Amino acid sequence: MPPITLEDLNLEAAERRLCNEALGLAGNIVGAAKLLGITRHALKRRIVKLGLDRPRAHAAADSPAPRPSAPSIAPGQPQRRPEV
Repeated sequence: MPPITLEDLNLEAAERRLCNEALGLAGNIVGAAKLLGITRHALKRRIVKLGLDRPRAHAAADSPAPRPSAPSIAPGQPQRRPEV
């Protein structure tokens, strides 16, 4: 991460700037958290606390493929076990 110069000693502003810089460099929450040396959960909490925009540009590429849904069973129908 390139060095960052702070305009004042406002901790919240410094935290906001560091989070934004890391998110911009990494492009996703996991990578930004690694750059900052914190967990992705801690970064998510800071994003909510500071009201930052979450990175969404690569969300479709980073997200796993959707899981197939389970077959629906009507109420009152007995469940069949798969043949073994």
